Amino acid sequence: MEARLTEILQEKFQTGLEQATNEQVYYALLTLTKERIKEGPKNEGKRKLYYISAEFLIGKLLSNNLINLGIYDETAEVLKKHGKKLAEIEEVEPEPSLGNGGLGRLAACFLDSIATLGLPGDGIGLNYHMGLFKQVFTDHKQDEQKNPWIEKDSWLNDTGISFEVPFKDFSLRSHLYDIDVTGYEGGSNKLHLFDVETVNDAIVGNGINFDKNDIRENLTLFLYPDDSDKAGNLLRIYQQYFMVSNAAQYIIRECEEKGYDLRKLHEHVAIQINDTHPSMVIPELIRLLVQKQIDFNEAIEIVQKTCAYTNHTILAEALEKWPVDYLEQVAPQIVPIIRDLDARIKGRYKDPRVHIIDDQNRVHMAHMDIHYGYSVNGVAYLHTEILKNEELKPFYDIYPQKFNNKTNGITFRRWLLHCNHELTAWLDEKIGPDYRKDATKLEKLLDHINDEETLKSLLVVKQKKKEDLAAYLKETQGLEINPNSIFDIQVKRLHEYKRQQMNALYVIYKYLEIKSGKKPETPITVIFGAKAAPAYIIAKDIIHLILCLQELIDNDPEVAPYLKVVMVENYNVTLAEKLIPSCDISEQISLASKEASGTGNMKFMLNGAVTMGTEDGANVEIHQFVGDENIYIFGESSEQVIEHYRKMDYNAVDYYINDEEIRRLVDFIISPELLRIGDKYLLLELHAELIRKDWFMTLLDVKDYIQKKEQAYADYEDRMAWAKKMVVNIAKAGYFSSDRTIAEYNRDIWHL
Repeated sequence: MEARLTEILQEKFQTGLEQATNEQVYYALLTLTKERIKEGPKNEGKRKLYYISAEFLIGKLLSNNLINLGIYDETAEVLKKHGKKLAEIEEVEPEPSLGNGGLGRLAACFLDSIATLGLPGDGIGLNYHMGLFKQVFTDHKQDEQKNPWIEKDSWLNDTGISFEVPFKDFSLRSHLYDIDVTGYEGGSNKLHLFDVETVNDAIVGNGINFDKNDIRENLTLFLYPDDSDKAGNLLRIYQQYFMVSNAAQYIIRECEEKGYDLRKLHEHVAIQINDTHPSMVIPELIRLLVQKQIDFNEAIEIVQKTCAYTNHTILAEALEKWPVDYLEQVAPQIVPIIRDLDARIKGRYKDPRVHIIDDQNRVHMAHMDIHYGYSVNGVAYLHTEILKNEELKPFYDIYPQKFNNKTNGITFRRWLLHCNHELTAWLDEKIGPDYRKDATKLEKLLDHINDEETLKSLLVVKQKKKEDLAAYLKETQGLEINPNSIFDIQVKRLHEYKRQQMNALYVIYKYLEIKSGKKPETPITVIFGAKAAPAYIIAKDIIHLILCLQELIDNDPEVAPYLKVVMVENYNVTLAEKLIPSCDISEQISLASKEASGTGNMKFMLNGAVTMGTEDGANVEIHQFVGDENIYIFGESSEQVIEHYRKMDYNAVDYYINDEEIRRLVDFIISPELLRIGDKYLLLELHAELIRKDWFMTLLDVKDYIQKKEQAYADYEDRMAWAKKMVVNIAKAGYFSSDRTIAEYNRDIWHL
């Protein structure tokens, strides 16, 4: 390996390992790794999965690939011998801007596990040039800037493959780039990313503004373009149709190259529709099969036996509904097919709740997926039960056999081996390395739960990760945090249902407590990280509040030694890899019944954090595994919350008027202290929102939340008892491996 690395550096940069810059070493390692993948085994079989998703939040790939290829330690040693640090080389790599939140991170974990289990399965998506956006804080507000990541030398491989995609007034030629997906000690698959040659990065002006109407130049610029106007909605439909038309054409091409009979497509192909963004693959595949001289009715049957749908949300607004006339403006060729599919359903079922086209002439994408696919799955036990009994009950009544649960999982290699070397070494020493391939082997850790030396050494590992984070944030963002404080972390997409605003109210509570002389035994650092969608006004107001609190506390000498609030800028996978290993308390505080699963909760648990959470999403299963003693559950249950929505009996203003403590916290948002720092209009807007609307019931749970958090901070003081909680969380994290999730998908849905 050393010889080849030296050779590449000589060929590419005319330099040796010791003289090379970190950038040159990175590009040399990129070349070497791609060569190793090319030489290695490929996962092949008679039946193949195509996982179509709008997002793949793959993170940096160098270390992940080195680990999966089994050459990480060797690479680190070679570099060390020549005065280089692999950790510094990793920093050179730009993070691919191909996803934003849990949906995209999950898709990335799934691709890793599909490859690791030796299953033939490729991802299909779009090659966004700017991703969502780069988040910058200016005047205590989120500012969105473009986030280009594609370089001349990158993980993208130009395949030379292209397809013609027909739109109403023009057609576009696609260009396919592949990224290799390596399995851990196994074969590799591909992530297929479609792009357009005519896309023009130069049309992006200040921030992330661009002409939404020029489809030829903007199609693959941004993930989730702002859809607060018609042009934005149409652009999303253009993107989605472009993605699925390319996907369908690629799938047919591969089948024909292998000599398969397209009438038996379902015997060779499984298509997983990840959320509703790729739903148009159903009518598009029918259209293309009919072009191949297959009878229309038969084409429908084939597609129905080929496509499966994963639902990722309980939020009605997140289940896409496109006006028929919008689809007519973009891809009129699939509209008659959608109308026909709808007519068949209306002929069978009178219940308007299950129709594909509603009385407002909108196409319900999820409805099409359920009727014309063979499987529908939720992503956590509670989520699937709510789908069956509440949100999708009319469909469950028709198709009980289609519904199944697949609780999400995470890739242990990235979230342990890659980002927490110290904990990995500690686990290897305590229980051996078998857990790397079989995460359930982490259970063996429980044999050591009463061993004082084990508990003390685990606390040493956690302390090291806290010091690492403190150094990293100081160096990269100029933020100073105390590594001897409790790290209480909430990092995820900024959305009202995830309730970062409730955490902010706790910060206000703690600030006022310290001002009144009640100082915590151990200082507390509350860390947030989140991007708000550009058009999501209240989410951006919450960011503004947090940044105002950060400044207020920093400049208060009475409070600053005991409480620190930090919002990290531009939260992404790279930052997650630093934050998660350092965490003591993991904030998973969504309103019960609203979070489909969550996967951050699993990553934190694996790294020895203790969950502070509602009985929501996969928290339910985490609670079952770790027991009452090793998790902090608060708040009303999903049944109670669903009942509040049904009866419409939750009125935030009643809590505000009738509870002096709640009123004190909410009113602090518009206190003279904060108005001096922040934007008066934004703080008043958020204050009014919490009192008048509070759709996700912050004030319902806030007092219980405060009480539970105080209990957790008090429990933290008994370091040996806390270390036992950490051991249980790590030991019980094995179930949440994406290897297990994917094995279940394959057993019950894909049959690869």
